[in-house]
Amino acid sequence: MSAKKIVLLIVIVLIVSAYLLFDGQKYLSLGFFQDIYRDQPQATALVYFVIYVVAAGLSLPGAALLTIIAGMIFGLWTGLLLVSFASSLGATLAFIVSRFLLRDWVQNKFSSHLVSVNRGIEKDGSFYLFTLRLIPVIPFWVINLVMGLTPMKVLTFYLVSQVGMLAGTAVYVNAGAELGAVEEFSAAGILTPALLFSFALLAAFPFVARALMAVVQRHKVYKPFPRPKVFDTNMVVIGAGSAGLVSAYIAAAVKAKVTLVEKYRMGGDCLNTGCVPSKSLIRASRAVNEIRHAEELGIRVSEPAVDFARVMERVRKVIREVEPHDSVERYSALGVDCVQGEATIKSPWEVVVNGQGITTRNIIIATGASPLVPSIPGLEELDYLTSENLWELNELPSRLLVMGAGPIGCEMAQAFQRLGSQVTVVGPHLLPKEDEDVAAAVGKGLQEDGVELLLGYRVKQFESRGDGHVALASGDAGQREIAFDRVLLALGRRAATGNLGLDELGIERNGNGTLAVDEYLRTRFPNIYACGDVAGPYQFTHAAAHQAWYAAVNALFGRFRKFKADYRVIPRVTFTDPEAAQVGLTEREAREQDIEYEVTRYGIDDLDRAMADNSARGFVKVLTVPGNDKILGAAVVGSHAGELNAELILAMKQGVGLKKILGTIHSYPTLGEANKYAAGNWQRAHSPESLLRWVEKYHRWQRR
Repeated sequence: MSAKKIVLLIVIVLIVSAYLLFDGQKYLSLGFFQDIYRDQPQATALVYFVIYVVAAGLSLPGAALLTIIAGMIFGLWTGLLLVSFASSLGATLAFIVSRFLLRDWVQNKFSSHLVSVNRGIEKDGSFYLFTLRLIPVIPFWVINLVMGLTPMKVLTFYLVSQVGMLAGTAVYVNAGAELGAVEEFSAAGILTPALLFSFALLAAFPFVARALMAVVQRHKVYKPFPRPKVFDTNMVVIGAGSAGLVSAYIAAAVKAKVTLVEKYRMGGDCLNTGCVPSKSLIRASRAVNEIRHAEELGIRVSEPAVDFARVMERVRKVIREVEPHDSVERYSALGVDCVQGEATIKSPWEVVVNGQGITTRNIIIATGASPLVPSIPGLEELDYLTSENLWELNELPSRLLVMGAGPIGCEMAQAFQRLGSQVTVVGPHLLPKEDEDVAAAVGKGLQEDGVELLLGYRVKQFESRGDGHVALASGDAGQREIAFDRVLLALGRRAATGNLGLDELGIERNGNGTLAVDEYLRTRFPNIYACGDVAGPYQFTHAAAHQAWYAAVNALFGRFRKFKADYRVIPRVTFTDPEAAQVGLTEREAREQDIEYEVTRYGIDDLDRAMADNSARGFVKVLTVPGNDKILGAAVVGSHAGELNAELILAMKQGVGLKKILGTIHSYPTLGEANKYAAGNWQRAHSPESLLRWVEKYHRWQRR
């Protein structure tokens, strides 16, 4: 730190210390200014002005009181003039001090995180500051200091603050002026129409200002796009995956006219390339595994022969069987206008499909996501697989390399290994979102099936050698060469936003490519919503359907009431064997967020039904508030873990604790008893030992 900064910091510390030690609050009081106003009314204005500038510049408490005092001492117009300039100068002084002392350090320390912030300030900083000044949702002193860390120009900050704080200053000064005009502080003297109106105006100002800014913001956003006099439809939904289908279904159910646009196949990824085909393949692989382990049940069988082409044909057959649920015919019968084609958003009021414009009051973007394909030397020369083209396979790869150790990578690795491939999984971490004990249990299951796990490795290059291929991977343990015949990319998914016309409309994206939406799932245009994978933060079919309800209801009825998307209880399941199901906080997330918790576990290897089913492995783990049975999160690992987790999901959603689960009758013998036994373990750990000792004495006395 430079000498100048040190000197300035010392001066500020000395002034603030003097303020605290010598009761500086008295100089911000009504009595102080009344005393000097009687003797020197002209000089009082100057003293008041200087004190206000210093107080605001040093972010001392009492600005609101000082503003009211101005009205009581000087009246409305003189008080407004003094406060308006003093507050703006004081705020600018705080802005300059913050910039001088901290901006360079903050910008250098957090440069990677501040790129989008700086860009936003340069683009719309004035309007953003004006909004904060007009609607004081954040204390002004915080705004002054934070804005000093940004690239905003000093003159811009001053002018916007001068204008932005004027309305609020007028309301406060007026309230003070009305108070100053009260001759007798009695019920009759205070409860005058003028004073009551000033207090009502003071209370209503934040709401009025917020409504006014909403109108201004709306006008600014929509100004380049003339609104049609009439609309062809109430809603256009782009994308017919889970989010789009649910949005269209809800709109049709409430008798709105809705157009659903899909450029590929109805049902989206879940039906055609995701949930339905993957679970069908997993079912086939589980059957193979059950046959291999049938001897453990006393049944002698030979090694199963897998006809991979027939397995894949059944996968495609299941897709065809499910298709009617998501078909054009079904949704047309519900009243949805289904259109095949690629949509481009020309304006907030118009979507163009196949050269035909459709005017609409609302737009919901539900275009999903696509597999992430990395830039690795040699990859483009390979006929690589993703979740999109995997289902076209008819020949089982002898050696399959799976890049990515997340849920998709683990599920497909185990399925192909059981069907006869030799699978190698490469990735930094196994199931990185799960706790270590959950990932370890899944990893053990994969390895027992013969999957080779190369964790902590990353593929750097691909080479073709002879009749096969080699991946060159590097990790903490050094270099590895992995021979393979086909490679499956399971490295995550990226929001599908291309060719929608979003850049032309200025609709922003987050760093991970998803669309930037608010808590109501609105983009920068209040009538354009996004939900599902394209919006994030989750990429689950059930999460997409969950968001779709909020998007559709807010779009159609938001003028009456809006609903914030609720992400408190979002479950997830990895469909390996054993399955891994999670809801709420993991232990790692709780630690990262400094949330205190207790852990209760129950081992499914002790469960009667699991023993009978030859699936006695896994556990139930529940995180609760310390000393309380309120559930913060739960993980279930084992056979049918996704089904077992449903009871815990319901308990979290409805605020039901472990005591209620313990008191619920569970059929015997079922896997569902695992939740009851976990609740019982919690109860035993929280038994009232002192009371039980007295009960024991009572029973001992009864035996005499």
